Amino acid sequence: MRILIAPDKFKGSLGAREVAQNIAAGLREVLPEAVIEIVPMADGGEGTASVICQARVGEWIACQAHDAIGRALEAHYLWLPQSQTAVLEMSEAAGLWRLAPAERDPLRASTFGVGEIVRDAISRGATEIMVGLGGSATNDAGLGMARALGFRFLAKRDQHDYELGDELPELRKLKRIVGPGAFRFPRIIAAADVRNPLLGERGATRMFGPQKGATLEQVELLECTLAKLADTVSRDLRCDFRNEPGAGAAGGLGFALMSFCGAKLRSGFDVVADAIGLEEKIKRADIVITGEGKLDAQTMEGKAPAGVANLARKHGRRVYAIVGQVDAESNYSELFDGIYELVSPAITGTEAMKLAAELLREAGRKVADQISSVQR
Repeated sequence: MRILIAPDKFKGSLGAREVAQNIAAGLREVLPEAVIEIVPMADGGEGTASVICQARVGEWIACQAHDAIGRALEAHYLWLPQSQTAVLEMSEAAGLWRLAPAERDPLRASTFGVGEIVRDAISRGATEIMVGLGGSATNDAGLGMARALGFRFLAKRDQHDYELGDELPELRKLKRIVGPGAFRFPRIIAAADVRNPLLGERGATRMFGPQKGATLEQVELLECTLAKLADTVSRDLRCDFRNEPGAGAAGGLGFALMSFCGAKLRSGFDVVADAIGLEEKIKRADIVITGEGKLDAQTMEGKAPAGVANLARKHGRRVYAIVGQVDAESNYSELFDGIYELVSPAITGTEAMKLAAELLREAGRKVADQISSVQR
C-alpha cells in the first residue's frame, strides 16, 4: 500500500514537514509494510518558499528590507537558478508574526519591505517572481510595495503637486499616480491563499482588518481609503482588479501586484502543487492524508487541505484529514472520507498545540486502523 501524507503546517505549533513525519510515525506502528511518501504543503502563506525549496534545487538569498512598521531586517527568499525564478513570501518582511500584539497598527503598517525584496530579485535578473500572499500584518493595498518600486502618489496644494506621506489616511487626498517610467517588470505570479475581493463585506479590510488590530472606526476609514486608491488606479493606470477573487489577499497586496506590476494572480495551492508535482504523486498513491491547524470555512476558499482533497477525489483516491480543530458549522463530507481532530473535550486548543507531535502520532494510528478495517 502506498500512502501519501501532504499536510500544511499547524500554525504556531509544527511545520508541515514535522506534521507529516509525526503522522507517518503513527501509521508505521500499525501498517509497517506501507510505502509512505511525505510531501509538505503550503498554499501561498508562510512556508511556501520552504516547501518549493524542498522539491526543487534552489538557494536562499539574503537582502536588506524593512518590516511592516519600518524596522530594518535581513529578509530571505528562494532563488531557483535553472529558471532564474525568485520565490518570496510577503510575510518575510510584512508578516503579522514579526509584530507583537501591541505593535499591530493597520493605519501605519506598510508593504514597503515586500517591494524591497521584489526589487532585489529583479536586480539579480529574475525572469519570474512568485509572491506568496499569506500572513500579512498590512492593509495598505500594496501602497508601500508600489512606493518601493518607484510609483509616486501625489496630492495638490496651491496648484502644486506634492507626494503623500506614508500614513494610509493620507490617501484620501490622492489626486494622481505616477508610474516608474519605462521600467519593465518580469513575469510575476501572486500566489493567494484566499479568494476575497479588495472591498466590501468579504473584502480585505472587513474580513481581515480586525485580526491586524483595526477598530470598527478604523475599518470604515480603511475601506474608504482603499476605495479611493482603487478609483485612482482605475483612472490613471487604466485597470480595475478590485473585484478579482484574491485581490484582497494580504490586505490588498493581490490587487497591487496585478495593478502596479502586471502580475497574474493564481491560487497559492495551485502554484505550490505545480512546483512540486503533487498530482503525479497522488496518482501513485492508494491513500492520501492531509491536514492543517484549523479546518473551517476558509479551508474551502483555497487552502491546502481542500486542494489536496480535490486532487485525490479527481483520481479516485480515499483521503483523510488530520487537523487541530474543526469548525462544525461547515460540511466537509464531500472532501474527506474521515476527519481526525486533535482537540477534544479532554484536550484544549492550547494543550493540543503543546502536545501536537504526540497527538499527531496517535491520529496517524487511528487513520491506519481505519484503513485496515476498510481493507478487511
